[in-house]
Amino acid sequence: MMDRALLHKLFVEAVAKAQPALAVERHLPEPPIGRTIVIGAGKASAQMARAFERAWPGAIEGLIVTRYGYGEACQRIEVVEAAHPVPDAAGLAAAERLKALVSGLTEDDLVVALISGGGSSLLPAPARGLTLEDEQAVNRALLASGAPIGVMNLIRNQFSTIKGGRLAALAAPARVVTLVVSDVPGDDPALVASGPTLPLRGGRAEARRLAALYRLELPEAAARLLASDENLPPEATDPVFSRNRVATIASAALSLEAAAAMARAHGVEAAILSDAIEGEARDVAQVHAAIAREIVQRNRPFPRPVVLLSGGETTVTLRGSGRGGRNGEFLLALAIALDGVEGVTALAGDTDGIDGSEDNAGAYVDGTSAQRLREAGIDPLAALADNDAYGAFEAIGDLLMSGPTGTNVNDFRAILIR
Repeated sequence: MMDRALLHKLFVEAVAKAQPALAVERHLPEPPIGRTIVIGAGKASAQMARAFERAWPGAIEGLIVTRYGYGEACQRIEVVEAAHPVPDAAGLAAAERLKALVSGLTEDDLVVALISGGGSSLLPAPARGLTLEDEQAVNRALLASGAPIGVMNLIRNQFSTIKGGRLAALAAPARVVTLVVSDVPGDDPALVASGPTLPLRGGRAEARRLAALYRLELPEAAARLLASDENLPPEATDPVFSRNRVATIASAALSLEAAAAMARAHGVEAAILSDAIEGEARDVAQVHAAIAREIVQRNRPFPRPVVLLSGGETTVTLRGSGRGGRNGEFLLALAIALDGVEGVTALAGDTDGIDGSEDNAGAYVDGTSAQRLREAGIDPLAALADNDAYGAFEAIGDLLMSGPTGTNVNDFRAILIR
């Protein structure tokens, strides 16, 4: 249990490093001659808004949309809540209000966009000929496809009137400053929340190719739009973006570095494998397990004791009807791969506090997890086949429960080898 306590400290430190309050204050833009409008979307955007209005010296107005249960009390910026990961009518209404809020501005005005992960689902704005139900169906198909976040956001962008820089285009000629808490591998700010104020790379032809590659079953209206040249997003070279700027103020890389420093302070060396790992969660687990076994058996490539740290965003291709997110899936596969291996303890969790659509951030595993699951009447392989990591770890009391954290820089994984 002492090893679990250390891993939990590392997770808490990683989350703390990603809190937006101080980061927002360090990136305040120059005040404008005219109005300051604050907009935003994402799981951390309400926290960002609260920090911004406390630090901003002048008058502001604005609207932020965040996930249900993630709201914060702000005095001058309105915060509304909507559904994630599948959009709902509240998100649709918020998106329309945001578009209206930035319309009709002048070149003397400033729009500050506070963007964090989750904004793609929180800002449904279907193109002409599509309905909210169509956008929900597209989202479900993408979530079940196993596609990486960059692919999902490029495809989502084709069906929206707000994503892919369209919101910034509506704000022109006002200057737009975008502050991003990144939850995407590689920290491309245009991929966070599908870039409502930033143009995405990749056009309609590429979106068609990827939709076919991942065999997406799109609703008829969405498939028809994708096959056409309607609702094309603005290009990155469009003059509407010429006065705008963007800053990534928190990311997985910074969080992993903070966790590594804490591990060393506790006498354990830390190795950051990567902050941008993608791929099927169960396959990523196999690679992590192989490295851990190599350390246990041969004391290489890192000498014991050591904690392996990694971040990024894995994916889960839905095959069953169980419950759980990508961190739980990673850990269940890891528990199977480390069955009976001594001296290894692991934690994986989403830094926003919610793994997928359940109420846990993630879970813990060690070399006894698979056996304890069998003793509880659960076949680990069957649970993995059914994508039921939540049910498995709930049964043995190994869920990691943190509640909403107020930030979101994607997944945090730590494997401690004694």
